[in-house]
Amino acid sequence: MNISSRRKFLVACLGGIAAAGTGATLYPVYKYLAPKQADENGGKVSFRESDVPPGGAKFFDFRGETAVMVREKSGALIALSAVCTHLGCIVQWQTDKQDFLCPCHAGRYTPDGTVISGPPPRPLAKLPFTVTDGTISIG
Repeated sequence: MNISSRRKFLVACLGGIAAAGTGATLYPVYKYLAPKQADENGGKVSFRESDVPPGGAKFFDFRGETAVMVREKSGALIALSAVCTHLGCIVQWQTDKQDFLCPCHAGRYTPDGTVISGPPPRPLAKLPFTVTDGTISIG
């Protein structure tokens, strides 16, 4: 093997390594910036109305984020984002107190998402839903 062919081989190897490194760097950037693909069901979530007990809550994934359906003791249903408006932590439903608690900084919300206390600047986002024949559809 002469020097010319060795040099060509090394240039080809370095070019391949550079191409792989560039791809490994650009792919995560593309995935971050590219718009999220809609689910096959159009981003809707459905479950039985009986899955949400009176005074209880059902957490679920909605368009890549955590959401919650609450049934107040009166029977009223409320669909909310479960993402705290302070720092983005996931709120927890406290059945005994009938409210939400953010575990990060003790922010509290009513069952309809209104801020009771703590640092959250805004209420929890409400989600549109319908109830048809015992099935709840969110989105």
